Amino acid sequence: MTRAAPALALALTAAAATGCHDLSSFSSGAGSYAGPVVQAQFVLAGMDPSTTLCMTLDTDHLQDGPGNLSTSDGRFGTVPLRPIPQIWQDPLSTFTFGEGRLKNLMYVATASTPFSDGNGNDVFAVVSLMQSGGIEVRLIRGAPGLSLDGGSESTGGNLFAVFDLTRQSGPCSY
Repeated sequence: MTRAAPALALALTAAAATGCHDLSSFSSGAGSYAGPVVQAQFVLAGMDPSTTLCMTLDTDHLQDGPGNLSTSDGRFGTVPLRPIPQIWQDPLSTFTFGEGRLKNLMYVATASTPFSDGNGNDVFAVVSLMQSGGIEVRLIRGAPGLSLDGGSESTGGNLFAVFDLTRQSGPCSY
């Protein structure tokens, strides 16, 4: 095997992981992406409706250090998006949903402010790179408990929030 073979294999793996689309335009560089939580109570739990999210993204490092996110409420303060290594080798890495998405990515972020339910502080972050050039981020943690009669109990540590982000020329301010 030549010295070029490992580099070629790595390049082919990276290309396969991102599909047929060039995602480099989504890298935020010295800027960021920012936007409000979607104002739809049926998809919002555990987060104040006035919260905004800011994110940096480096598409050259989607599998090993893609960026950081922060929220205006302080729940997340410039926390890294942590890749889940096994996903990149699993069919889950190809998941799609909805219209207008070029690529969906799944990460974990750890809250800066602990959740009070004692069930850890990790949150799934589903990042969707949109055909429009924007990014959608879904933060997901836990689920409401079930009561003995089969209904839902309080939301406790449940978090579900969708953010619609657009490119900003500067860094995150929170």
